[in-house]
Amino acid sequence: MFAQFGSLAQFFDYFKDDDTCLQYWISVRWNGNISCPHCGSENPYVTNRGYKCRNVGCQKKFSALSGSIFENTKVGLRTWFAAIYLCTAHKKGISSLQLSRDLGIHQKSAWYMLHRIREAFKAEAPEPMGGEGTIVEVDETYIGGKLKNMHNSKRREMKEKKRGISDNKTVVMGYLERGDNIVRFRVLPRQYMIKDQVRENVDSSSVLMTDSATTYTIIGREYAHHEIVDHSRKEYVRDKVLHTNTIEGAFSLLDRMITGIYHYVSPKHMQSYLNENAYRYNTRKATIPVRFEDAIQKFEGKRLLYKKLTA
Repeated sequence: MFAQFGSLAQFFDYFKDDDTCLQYWISVRWNGNISCPHCGSENPYVTNRGYKCRNVGCQKKFSALSGSIFENTKVGLRTWFAAIYLCTAHKKGISSLQLSRDLGIHQKSAWYMLHRIREAFKAEAPEPMGGEGTIVEVDETYIGGKLKNMHNSKRREMKEKKRGISDNKTVVMGYLERGDNIVRFRVLPRQYMIKDQVRENVDSSSVLMTDSATTYTIIGREYAHHEIVDHSRKEYVRDKVLHTNTIEGAFSLLDRMITGIYHYVSPKHMQSYLNENAYRYNTRKATIPVRFEDAIQKFEGKRLLYKKLTA
């Protein structure tokens, strides 16, 4: 049963205190079958401060927050839930400065909370997209400041080193599976080739849909079918279905998120922001309560330590 709320005011009426949030989290996490996060044994002992595992080989104490992104948090669950709501409901996301003002917490706390939420959206070893007869659109975009907006010393340095225009940018690959319009973004490390990333993320039995770049022409030979639209000849749609407009539309939302909300994203954290944007895009047709519960179900076992985040 999904929580019933359609606005932020209704959200705070529904989750009126931390105890209500805790009971909701317990129902979502365990669905009536409480299990030890250390060994998986069910039916633990109930203690004054939580639970104790019945397994003789374990017998560890734990709480409902153990093994989740909420573990050892000093921020109340109601504040956490509000942060999750705002991060997932806002189409272009929310900055840590704005979140800190909205929730009355320190900016560093808001920044850390948002990164822990983004960590939950990361897919571990995802399967290649597409399949037999499925169209997968592939394209790349460059994220970073423009050369003309740089300080003179930096522009001079790039010219002296004869660096290309993309050397100060982060290359992001985008993959969109037609049908459900599921999108995936991946940062392209400098040591990677575009064709290697395409192999990793798109099933070879798929119909590959790209622009006319030489790299795609070469990798396209390894796929069951490869369709090309030639943008250099002002060809953007052919036969109504041959285009890369859908992935480019997803890129436009990504661009608005970074330009309009975050303004600057370091290459180190870029993948986390991409995961956040892809999650919102892939759940854009879900209602607010459904998306909120789907998001919160991902928070078990996804704890991100501050030491690791800032390493």
